[in-house]
Amino acid sequence: MDKVITISRELGSGGHELGERLADLLGVPFYDKELITLASENTNIAEDIFEHYDEHVIDQAGLDIIEHRSFSEIYQIPMSDAIFVAQSNIIRRLALKGPCVIVGRCADRILNDSINIFVHANIKKRMERTLALEPGTEGGKALEERIKEVDKKRKEYYQYYTGSIWGRAQNYHLCLDSGEVGVDGCIRAVLAYMGEIELLNEFVEGRVGEDD
Repeated sequence: MDKVITISRELGSGGHELGERLADLLGVPFYDKELITLASENTNIAEDIFEHYDEHVIDQAGLDIIEHRSFSEIYQIPMSDAIFVAQSNIIRRLALKGPCVIVGRCADRILNDSINIFVHANIKKRMERTLALEPGTEGGKALEERIKEVDKKRKEYYQYYTGSIWGRAQNYHLCLDSGEVGVDGCIRAVLAYMGEIELLNEFVEGRVGEDD
């Protein structure tokens, strides 16, 4: 596997677990929240600020003067834009190092030659998964609204910074319903797809060799 795999996901769909397990199976690095730490280390922006802006666009008009500080005195851009630029630079740098798995943060649009996956499931399955992962979490309508709110923020963030539609099938190589087959089924589907890509590459390379 010589490509970066990016995973966009609905909250509670298992996208993080899918990415982590795929990276382990393939023997490549995995990045999700780790991107926040790496981007913070490479800028003068504190890690808690990255977390505050992570994967959602904040209404600048509603921010106080402390949060609405610029990236630097030279480049006067909103903090949310600075966060996106910093994470984008880290994502590109990681991709140059070699294959890896990256979750979220518009990586599928930041990179030009990645395998892009979108993971989704119906709301009932996502609520069940969230409750299993977060014991003591309040369920019912409150949880459903929280899940939908996070998805809404991710969608707005993605569309604001990429101009593309989050979750639209045409924007991804694979769209997987984890509610039907679970994370295990999603892993098998991804590996099968990657196997087909490898076969295609071998075929093309063979044809090129014949032409030479």
